[in-house]
This record gives sequence, C-alpha cells and structure tokens, in this order.
Amino acid sequence: MTSTLQPARVAEGEERPGRWLALCVLVLAVLLVAVDATVLGLATPFISEDLHPSGTQLLWIGDVYSFVIAGLLVSMGSLGDRIGRKRILLVGATAFGAVSVLNAYATTPGMMILARALLGVAGATLMPATLALIRNLFPDPRERSLAVGIWGATASAGTAVGPITGGFLLEHFWWGSVFLINLPVMAVLVLVGVRTLPESRNPHPGPWDLVSVLLSLVGMIAVVYAVKEAATHGPAWPVLATALPGAAALYGFVRRQLTLPVPLLDMRLFRHRGFSGAVLADLLTVLGMSGLVFFLSQYLQLVQGRRPFEAGLAELPAAVGAVAAGLAAGRAARRFSVRAVVSGGLAAVGLALAALTSLGASTGYPVLGAALLVVGVGAGFSFTVTADVILSGVPKDQAGAASAVSETAYELGAALGIALLGSIVTGVYRGFTGPAGTPSEAHESLGAAVEASRSMPPRAAGPMLDAARDSFVQGLHLASGAGAAVLLATALAAWFLLKGQKLDSTG
Repeated sequence: MTSTLQPARVAEGEERPGRWLALCVLVLAVLLVAVDATVLGLATPFISEDLHPSGTQLLWIGDVYSFVIAGLLVSMGSLGDRIGRKRILLVGATAFGAVSVLNAYATTPGMMILARALLGVAGATLMPATLALIRNLFPDPRERSLAVGIWGATASAGTAVGPITGGFLLEHFWWGSVFLINLPVMAVLVLVGVRTLPESRNPHPGPWDLVSVLLSLVGMIAVVYAVKEAATHGPAWPVLATALPGAAALYGFVRRQLTLPVPLLDMRLFRHRGFSGAVLADLLTVLGMSGLVFFLSQYLQLVQGRRPFEAGLAELPAAVGAVAAGLAAGRAARRFSVRAVVSGGLAAVGLALAALTSLGASTGYPVLGAALLVVGVGAGFSFTVTADVILSGVPKDQAGAASAVSETAYELGAALGIALLGSIVTGVYRGFTGPAGTPSEAHESLGAAVEASRSMPPRAAGPMLDAARDSFVQGLHLASGAGAAVLLATALAAWFLLKGQKLDSTG
C-alpha cells in the first residue's frame, strides 16, 4: 500500500530520486520484446524444417503476435492507467516469460501459432506501461527526451542482440532455445522492478469498459485478418464477411469512446495534428519496413547461405545506426525541427529500401550493410522523435492510453506490412517454375524448398533451388520497392502534418 501511495507524494514536475535506475528496469522490458521479435525471423527457416508449416501458416506464425497485440494494446494501456502501470508491467513480464516456454516447445504449426498469440496477450501489457512510466518518471522535457532516446536505443540494441545471440544458439542448440533467452531477462526485470519501480496510475480512472475491450479486439483482429486474406487470395466473399463485422466493431468502439464519461481511449487526442501525424508516421513506417525485416534473415541464410550467427552479425549495422540516432534525436529535433528530423529520417529509409531492389543472390555485403545502416539511422531518428511528440502531448494521467496508441500503430503497421508485403513475396515465390519432379510443398516457402531438395536427386535439386531462390529474390525486390514508395510518401505527409510541432524545452 505504501508503494502505491508513494508517487502521490512527489509533486508535479519534481525530479524523482532513483529515476535513472528505474529506467534501466524499464528498458529490460523493451529488450525482452525486441529480442523476441528478432529471433523469430532468424529461427523461421528452422521452424519450417521442423514443424513443416504451409506458406500461410508461416505467415501466421510471423504476424499473429502483432494481430493480437494490436487488438489489446489500447485496452491494456488503459488498464495500466487504472490498476497501476507497475503492477501490469510486472504481471505481463512474468506471463511473457512463461509463454516463451510454450513457444520453445511447440510441436505443431497450430501450437506455435497459439503460443505466439498468447505471447501477444502478454506483450500488450509491456510497451505501453514502459512509456507511460517514463512519462511520469521524467517531468523535465529534456530529461524525458533523453529517456525516450535510451528507451528507443534499447529496442534497437535488442534487434542486434537478438540475431547475434539467437544465431549462436541456433548453431549449437535446437530452435526453441532462442525463446528461452527471454527467461533470464524476465527474471531480472521482475526481481529488480519490484523494488525500484514506483507505482503510478490515473487518480480518477473510471471503470474499465469490457464492451470497449471486446470491440477493439474483435474489430482490430478481423480487419487485419481481412487485409491479410485479401492480399493473399484476392477480395473474395469470405474476406468481406470478415472485414465488414470488423469495421462495424471498430466504428462501434469509436462511437462508444465518444459517449462514455471516462472512455478507454480519449478520441479527442486525435484532434491534435502533431499527435495524429506522429501516430500515422509510425504506422506507415513500420508497414513499409516490415517486408524487409521479416524476410531479411531468410534471404541471408537460405539465399546467400550464411550461417545463423553470421546472419545475425550481418544485421548489426541497422541496430548500431538506430541506437546512435535514437540518442541524438531529441537534440536534433530541438536544433532543427521535429518535421525536418522525422521527414528526413523517413526519406533516408525509403531511399535505402529502394537501393535494396538491386539485391541478388551474390550481392556483396558492403551494399547490404550500408543500406541497413541508413535504415537504422533514419528509423532511429523518426521513431524516437514521434514517441516524444506523442508522450509530451498528453496529460500524465492518460500516458498509458497514449503510449498504447503509439504501440498499436507500430504493431498494426507490422501486421499489415507482413500481410501485404509478405504476401507479395509469397505470391511471387509460389509462381516459380522448377524442373520436372519438383514437389508441390517446395512452392509453399523457400525453407520448404530447401528441405524438399534433400530428398531429391542432386541433378534435379540444384536447378530447383536456383529457381526457388531467384523467385524469392524477385519477390523481395517488389516488396522493397513497395516499401520504399510507402516510406517516401510518409516522409512527405510528415512534413506537412508535423508543421510547427516542437518538443518541449521546459518543464
């Protein structure tokens, strides 16, 4: 009870002792989520070989986490505002670790999809709580910008730690071991967080509206699923049968928020052009980058023949660039402008993705490494500044809900990106023409083709793999080109939407 009341005794705007140690605990939660997201991509070829998922199941393994987390983030962010952000963070971290074990020991594609969905439920509690606690721990705007930069840099560092650690584990253990690395991080987070994190909540929260929760969850999952199916199979009637109820549920959610005395999500936040522009920029940026992120590890391993650990090291420049940019983003936005930093970062990512349309099976690493470094720098600048804009533009009591909107945009962008751009890669890949005797399962995924080649005569296996790899690279070219177009258009939109937006300089 004492820990619950303690934050109320810290005056508004007063510096909280131990805030930097508390930040160290919060970034562990970010590290937990970032590592999990990156090791999945690295482990995908091994999961394909062991569990034999179809191409559609493989996409579900990749994006069901984002589907569920996108549907629950606003609800969980609002719940944290009500019951306590520290409490929901620690409970969510414990659940995240436990469900990671289920991921590690999945024995069928269906079980793996279920495990990823449950991980999404746990993950939905983590990110909004960390950003909301940062908003309350750091009332000084300049300190908060630095804290948000460290938060973003840690997420980027996780994208480097994940592939490198995961690559080492995949070379020495079975693929499930990459999920078990969540356990020690989770244990440290919970044990240290219990003692160092202050509790904070909305002092006048109102009830947690379960109808709104259900409308948000059903609507988000149904609409994203419909987009995924439309991208894969075209606009058939089952797609409409899913999309229409989903859209109706989201419409009902918005209408209900506008009428409730204390809504789950205050829709008036979107009246602020800076808030809406930052959220839209995040969503479209992640959408445009998702095709590259999801298929890059498969390209490095299955096309270029790199070992898992080597593939993990190959992705390091993106993380290094993002860490450096994240730490400098707040200062750059104050020296120049918010829109210059965000738009410039997004344009750089778009140009780097355009350069990746020239990738081939034998492309040298300097080209890929340079492009990944530019992607990391551009994304680091953009994501850090937009997160700061979103946090600084809302009252402290609504920090959890606002943070959830930011994370929902991120996860929704990832789900839509994997669905749309991933379907481009999958659709192009399935059309490859192999030699006579090519098994039908080889057309499901490149991992399945590699597995099928082991039971084929060498004279047929070589040409089949060459055709499959060429088709995969062609799909990657189209996805990178589409992503580049999305990023460049988003850079232009951000230039206008973030006009006049500034980061606070005083508390």
